Amino acid sequence: MNVASFAPLAVVLPFLGAALAFALIRRPRAQRRVSLGTITITLGLEVWLLSSVWTTGPIAVHLGGWSPPFGIVMVADQFSSLLLVISSAVSLAVLAYATGQGAADGEEGGPVSVFHPTYLILMAGVSNAFLAGDLFNLYVGFEILLTASYVLMTLGGTGSRIRAGITYVVVSVVSSLLFLIAIAMIYGATGTVTLADLAVKLGELDSGTQDLLHVLLLVAFGIKAAVFPLSFWLPDSYPTAPAPVTAVFAGLLTKVGVYAIIRTETLLFPSDQFNNVLLVVALLTMIVGILGAVAQTDIKRMLSFTLVSHIGYMIFGVGLSSVLGLAATIFYVIHHITIQTSLFMVTGLIERRGGTSSIMRLGGLAKLSPILAVLYFIPAMNLAGIPPFSGFLGKLGLLQAGVADGSPLAYALVVGGVVASLLTLLVMARVWNRAFWRSTVDAEDPDPVLLATAPDASGEQSMRALRSSKHVDATSGRFSGDNEIPILPKMMVYSTMGLVLLGVAMTVFAGPLFELSQEAATSMLERSDYIEAVFGSGAGKP
Repeated sequence: MNVASFAPLAVVLPFLGAALAFALIRRPRAQRRVSLGTITITLGLEVWLLSSVWTTGPIAVHLGGWSPPFGIVMVADQFSSLLLVISSAVSLAVLAYATGQGAADGEEGGPVSVFHPTYLILMAGVSNAFLAGDLFNLYVGFEILLTASYVLMTLGGTGSRIRAGITYVVVSVVSSLLFLIAIAMIYGATGTVTLADLAVKLGELDSGTQDLLHVLLLVAFGIKAAVFPLSFWLPDSYPTAPAPVTAVFAGLLTKVGVYAIIRTETLLFPSDQFNNVLLVVALLTMIVGILGAVAQTDIKRMLSFTLVSHIGYMIFGVGLSSVLGLAATIFYVIHHITIQTSLFMVTGLIERRGGTSSIMRLGGLAKLSPILAVLYFIPAMNLAGIPPFSGFLGKLGLLQAGVADGSPLAYALVVGGVVASLLTLLVMARVWNRAFWRSTVDAEDPDPVLLATAPDASGEQSMRALRSSKHVDATSGRFSGDNEIPILPKMMVYSTMGLVLLGVAMTVFAGPLFELSQEAATSMLERSDYIEAVFGSGAGKP
C-alpha cells in the first residue's frame, strides 16, 4: 500500500470534519465529538505517514495525475511529517481543553458554536502548508489558516478582540500580498512555482534577481514568523483571544512562518549570502523579545514576548547553514510548539482559578491549587532551558553549532542566547514568586475570585462580598454549589497535563528525537532526496 496516496487526507479530513461539525451546529455535544474524532484520526494517519517517511525518505503525491512541474504536488519528508504529527497532537490537546471550557461555561450556542468547524479549518490550513510542494499551494495554506484565525481571534466580539483582530488582519494581508507578489515574480522569471523545480531553476537566474526574490520571501515569511522588527503585531494580538485560541496560535501559527523560512533557505536559496543578515535578525529577535517580556505584568503578554524571543533561537540555527545548527532548530521547533502551547493553557487555568492573569493581583496559588503549580512549574523551567529538560538540550545544540561555526557573529549569538535564556528564567521565576509562592494578602489589589478562597481572615469577608454580588465571570471561571468556589474543569486540567507530559517525554526521548532531527537536517541540506521524490530517481543528482 502506497502511503503517499493517503498524505492529502491530512488536509481533506479536517475539511470534512469541519463541514460535519458545521452541520451539527445546533447539537454541541455531537459537534465536539466530531471535532475530537477528526483530529484523532488525522493524528493516526500522520503517525503512519511519519513512520513511512523515516524508512523510505521523502514521498510525493501528484494530485489529479498531472506530471511535474504541472499541477499540484504534495510532499512529505522527515521535517514536514514530524511537524504534522506534533501540530496535530498539540491541536488535539487544545481542542480537548476548549471542549472542557465550553462544557463548563454552558456555551451551547451562539457565535461560539462556530468554534469547532473554524478550528478544524485552521488545522487543514496548517497541514496544507506543511505538505505544500509548490509556492502557490503554500500560499493557499497560509490563507486558509489565516482566514480561520481571523474568526477565532474575534470570538465573543469584545472591543479589545475586534481591535486586535483588525491589527492582525492588516498585518496578515500585507504579508500575504508580499508573498503573492513574490510568487508572481518567481513564476515570471522561471515559469514554475513547484519547489523541487525552483530548487534548480532559481540558481540559473542572475544574482540581482535571486537577491530580490529571496528578500521578498524572507520579508513575507518573517512577518508570519514574527521576527524582529516585523513582530510588533504579535504581543497586542494574541493575548486578547480566548485561552484555547491563544494557545494554539502561540504554538503553531508562527512556526508555519519558521517552516517556510527553513524551506526557503535550504531548498530554494541554499547559498549562505544572507546568513549574516539572518544571524543579526535572530540576535535582535532574542534580545528585544525577552526585554519586552521582562517589562510585562500580565502573564499572557509576557508569554507573547517570550514567544517572539524564542523565534530568534530558531532563526539562529537556520542562519548557521550547518547540519548541527539546522538539526538543533528542528528539535527546538518541536520542543517550542509543545511548551509554549502548554504554558498558555496553564495561563488560562490561572485566570480561571485566580480571576486574572496579572501577576500584580495574584498570589497563593501554590497552596490553593498545587496541581496548577506543578503544571506551570514544569513547562516554565523547560522554556527557560533548565537541565535536563528539552529546552536546555535544544539550546545547547544551538550553542554548540554557534561555537563550531567560529565566526564573531556566531559567538555573539551564543552570548545572546545565554543572556536571553537567563532572562527567560527570570521572567518565569517572577511569575512563580508572585502568582504561586507569595501569600494572597501580599498581592496588590487581589481579584475577588482569588480572595474568596484565600486561607486567611480576609477570605471570609471576600466570600461574603462575592456571594452578595453574585460574581460570575465566564473567563475567570464558574462556581460550584453553595460554596461558590471557582472550579477547574477536569477536561481542561487533564488536557493541559497531557501536553505537559508530552514536553517531559521529549526530554526522556531527546536522544532519538535529536537523531531524527539530524537526519531531517541532512536530507534538507542535500536537497536531492526531495527533488527525486517529486521528479523521480536521478532527478536530484547533479
